[in-house]
Amino acid sequence: MSRQGRGLNRRTLLTGLAATAAATVAAGTAAVPRSSVKSWDLVTDVLVAGSGSAGASAAIEARQAGADVLMIEALPKLGGSSAMSGGVVYAGGGTSLQRALGVSDTVEDMYNFIVAAGSPHPQLDKIQLYCEQSAEHFDWLLEQGVPYTQKLTEAKGLPIGDESLYYSGNELAWPSREAARPAPRGHVPGVPGMTGGRRLMESLLPRASALGVTTQTSTEGRQLIVESDGRIAGMLLTSGDQTLAVRARRGVVLACGGFIHNREMLRQYAPELYDCSVPWGNAGDQGRGIAMGIAAGGEALRMHQGFAIAPIYPPENVLSGIVVNAAAQRFIAEDSYHGMLGDAIAYHQGGKAWMITDEGSAYSFHQDNFVSVAEAGTIGDLAQKVGFPSGALQHTVAYYNRFAANAADPLFRKVAKFVRPIQGPPYRAWDLSVTNAFFPAHTFGGLHTNADSQVISSFGDPIPGLYAAGRTVAGLPTAPYIASGLSVGDCTFFGRRAGRRAVSYTHLTLPTITSGCRSRWSPYH
Repeated sequence: MSRQGRGLNRRTLLTGLAATAAATVAAGTAAVPRSSVKSWDLVTDVLVAGSGSAGASAAIEARQAGADVLMIEALPKLGGSSAMSGGVVYAGGGTSLQRALGVSDTVEDMYNFIVAAGSPHPQLDKIQLYCEQSAEHFDWLLEQGVPYTQKLTEAKGLPIGDESLYYSGNELAWPSREAARPAPRGHVPGVPGMTGGRRLMESLLPRASALGVTTQTSTEGRQLIVESDGRIAGMLLTSGDQTLAVRARRGVVLACGGFIHNREMLRQYAPELYDCSVPWGNAGDQGRGIAMGIAAGGEALRMHQGFAIAPIYPPENVLSGIVVNAAAQRFIAEDSYHGMLGDAIAYHQGGKAWMITDEGSAYSFHQDNFVSVAEAGTIGDLAQKVGFPSGALQHTVAYYNRFAANAADPLFRKVAKFVRPIQGPPYRAWDLSVTNAFFPAHTFGGLHTNADSQVISSFGDPIPGLYAAGRTVAGLPTAPYIASGLSVGDCTFFGRRAGRRAVSYTHLTLPTITSGCRSRWSPYH
């Protein structure tokens, strides 16, 4: 008898082993064999788990391709963590908005920036595809009704007005500015205040509804249903006190977010994020999509990585101060993107850092983000109050001032307009530690997918019928996080590809597709 005949083929073996691994990630996510499902409560073509920007984009594309689509959301309200974000999409290579505002950008420059500024061993095929199709993707967002204004700002930080284009990342800071020609690539809905994410979802969700996507809130994906050969047949859902078996004839898209609100998973996989003061994401970010994918044989990547944010600006004048570690030494250019600063603090400085300011660089208004822990008339007295090693801060400031007098920064090459000597009391130390400062964080690790958003097994093969996007995936965003908008851009772009790819999947045992999802649920909630 062959190994396959005895049920020992590598797919079966992998699924069994992965189910054991998934038990350490999230309880109750082990894959269910198709043979144990006696009947289907619901039948659809494509099942999308999650209603953030990744799930909504997948649902839109699948429905536009002619599939019946059911999109579920674990929480009572649609929108996912995307609705809480700034709604920025990192796009370039000559988008219609860039061209309208006279901004010159190329696919090559965008690609070189992402590769050079991100973490080692990037998924180059995904980056190349994203950059090449970035302009088209922005036009797609316009087609969905996302509003953008033809306004550009060069101010550092997320626009609080209705400007739609800005430098959203580390493009102008060293060493990124030497890796690629800088260009503003942060595309944010043109609405006042930090409400871009909500406005983005107010476009995508009604668009999905208008196309005929069936949605249901307070409904959670629990376990994937797997055929004997490893193909994904559907999913077990819980809705209230009901457990429902859903047949997904074309495929399942996992877009359930990350795991920032799963304390056990954080402790196990991303301990550097565990103590960050603000878990940034909605309550549904429990890692269930990742766990279900692993239980079905999927591979997880970069589970230790995340976005740790130290937003020391605005205002820009504080960037003429310096940021030091527990040894009172500088470790990064202060004008670096706040995601890179946060990563440096959380992952490389033991979660502790201080900003040192003088009368010219101090915050001019009440600061809720950071606490001033010490104030003094001299640098030496300030160092003593904070508890820095004797003489260390005085040496750091003296060295910095020596070159800053000529607007130079030989250590980290901070932009000249932010470089000036630290002189003139009162001197203050601001606590930038991950526990005491306003230090939001969310996760980047997740399932391994290819450029078509297919979930990849530990053997390197796509799992038939299983797709994933958003923060359920180890996608374009990596640590250090280099630019606002790369996450939402990744969610929407690869969410679209997941939806299209799911519709194209067919195998001989699939029944003929009929119109309409057999569901007792209303079309939109």
